[in-house]
Amino acid sequence: MDTIKSILVTGVATLENHAANRGEKLLGNASSVKRRPDGRVYVSGQMQRHVLFSALDRINESDPNRGETYVSNGDGISTNIATDLRSDLGGFLDTNLGDYSGRRTAPLSVTPAVALRESQVGQDLLVRLKMSGKDAEKKQALTTNEYSQQDEMVMNFHLDIGAVGATKKFTYEGESHVATHYERHVDDTEHRRRIRLFLEATRSMTDYANQARNAVSGEPHRVLIVLDPGMSRKAVQYFTTDSESQQRNILKELDARGAKYFLGNDATSDGDTVYEAYSKALDSLSNAAVYRPEFS
Repeated sequence: MDTIKSILVTGVATLENHAANRGEKLLGNASSVKRRPDGRVYVSGQMQRHVLFSALDRINESDPNRGETYVSNGDGISTNIATDLRSDLGGFLDTNLGDYSGRRTAPLSVTPAVALRESQVGQDLLVRLKMSGKDAEKKQALTTNEYSQQDEMVMNFHLDIGAVGATKKFTYEGESHVATHYERHVDDTEHRRRIRLFLEATRSMTDYANQARNAVSGEPHRVLIVLDPGMSRKAVQYFTTDSESQQRNILKELDARGAKYFLGNDATSDGDTVYEAYSKALDSLSNAAVYRPEFS
């Protein structure tokens, strides 16, 4: 297999009785679930990134090779790529620097998670119980919150491997761009470790808005993992199409490009389960060459 330049993960997870993007002091606090005009519930890309980094944080904490690395809070991202995994994989914008060097585009990108079919949204009645003392004199508090009954949610994740652990810098003479170079902030071992953390985190999506009460899980039961020698996101269409011909042609294009891919499905006895697909992908990643820009 050729050198891997990007990793794409597309999967389908079942979210039941959920309001995964509703709030609870996290990314706002709205009583309505997010819905597209066609009636399908979605979870924003912002929430998807939050859940992914939460999973990555737990995996990194238990890794004996983590060194001084950590995942910063979303409200206080540092610009220290060498140790802050959110800063490295998620990018940042430092407005205090006052020029283009204060912006770093994220190597990691996601799409909103979207239901495959129109969602059935219900109303959840919430009642604040009257208590003794001062609360007993208050009026009964009633409110309703929306929830979606059951959705097959498609989730997509993509990683630009060459941008991990590095900064792309530009040299200008006057108004002319005359040179580009990369500055590396981590060694090859740490570079490979971070790529593996990303892949493992995509199967550990659990920290949604109401997870604490309802144990909402975005862990996939169908998955396609692509270790790609190019930069492509076309395979995100694999689970959103009803055409078997289109699915076959997506895989044929991956074969023609020299990509290695792994399909997992927990609902069939034919082929690999999701666990087996991830295990094979992680093994293949461990033995493959991964791209790092050489010029500096």
